[in-house]
Amino acid sequence: MKKILLAGAALGFAMSSASADIVIATAGPMTGQYASFGEQMKTGAEQAVADINAAGGVNGEMLKLEIGDDACDPKQAVAVANQFAGSGVAFVAGHFCSGSSIPASAVYSDEGIIQISPASTNPTFTDERPGGADGGTYRVCGRDDQQGETAAAYLLKNFAGKKIAFVHDKTAYGKGLADATKGSFEAGGGTAAMYEAYTAGEKDYSALVSKMKQEGIDVLYVGGYHTEAGLMARQMKEQGMSTVLVSGDALVTDEYWAITGDAGEGTLMTFSPDPTKSPDAAEVVKALKDAGKTTEGYVMYTYAAIQAYAQAVTAAGSTDYDAVREALNAGDFDTVLGSLSFDEKGDVSLPGYVFYRWSDGKYAEIE
Repeated sequence: MKKILLAGAALGFAMSSASADIVIATAGPMTGQYASFGEQMKTGAEQAVADINAAGGVNGEMLKLEIGDDACDPKQAVAVANQFAGSGVAFVAGHFCSGSSIPASAVYSDEGIIQISPASTNPTFTDERPGGADGGTYRVCGRDDQQGETAAAYLLKNFAGKKIAFVHDKTAYGKGLADATKGSFEAGGGTAAMYEAYTAGEKDYSALVSKMKQEGIDVLYVGGYHTEAGLMARQMKEQGMSTVLVSGDALVTDEYWAITGDAGEGTLMTFSPDPTKSPDAAEVVKALKDAGKTTEGYVMYTYAAIQAYAQAVTAAGSTDYDAVREALNAGDFDTVLGSLSFDEKGDVSLPGYVFYRWSDGKYAEIE
C-alpha cells in the first residue's frame, strides 16, 4: 500500500528518548484548541510505558513511545497513521476525536497495526471497523449511544416539562452525541424545543444564544467540545439567562472552567465512573500527582489501553498482528480501569456513564 510519508516536524511528531524494542504510539490533538486532551493522552501513555518498562517490559523487550499530533483533523490523522506505519509502530493508543480515529483505523488495518482508542465514542468507529469481526480496532471508552441513553434518561427525569435545545458542532463526535441523546430523549416521550448546528472554532455564539433566549430555552444540550460549550455558557450568563448547560465527556478538562468562570457553575456532563477513584489506579494516580502531572479525563484510559495491549502481547508471545488481535478478543485484562474485555466489535465491557456537575471550578460525580 502506498504510504503517505510526511516530515515528522510537520506533524508535530515526536519520539521519546528511551531506547526500546517494541514501538508503540499515542496520537491525538497535541496542539490546537483541544490540546488539553492530547496532553492527557500523552501523560497516560508516558506513565504506562515507564511503568511497564520498569517492571521488565513485555516478553523481555522494552517499549518505545512515539507521539503523533493530529490536531483532531481527519486528514492530519491519516498522515500521522501513515507516519506510524513507516516508523514500524505495532500499536496505537489513539486517537482522541472520533473524526480522526475513524479514517486512521483504515490505515492501521491495512498496515497491520493494532488500535485501541482511549476516547473515541462514535458508534461507527467499532460498528464499521475495518475487517469487521477480524479487525484490530478497539476502544476502552464507552459509546455515544450509551452516553446518549444516560443523558436522555436524566433529562427526562430531572427536566420534565422544560424546554430543551439540542445543538452540535457537525463533527463525528458532536453530532453523533447530540443525535444519540436527542433520539433517546424523544423515544422516551420528550420533545426537542430546538435542534441546531453551530460552527466549531468561533468566538461568538451570541446569535444562537439570543435565539435560545427568545425561545425560552431552559436546558441546552451541547454535542461538542469544551471550548465552544464554555463560550456558550458564558454568553448565556452575559445575556441574563439561567439555562442549564448539559454535555458529554469532552467537558472533562479544567480548561472548561477557565473559559466559563462562574458561568460554568451547575454545568452537567456525562462521563464514565471516575477512574482515579478505582483501587486499581491508586498507585498510578499517586505517582502522577507526586510528579505534579494531571490525572483527569483520559489519562487513565490511555494508560489502560497500553496495559491491555501489553498483556495481549504477553499472551500471544509476540507482536504479530493476528496473534495479538486474537489475544485481545479472548482475554480479560487487568488495568487501572479495572478488569476489562472486548466484545466482537471491539467495544469494551466496562460500566457505562454517570453524571457529573461542575461547581466552584471542579467537577464531581453526582451521588
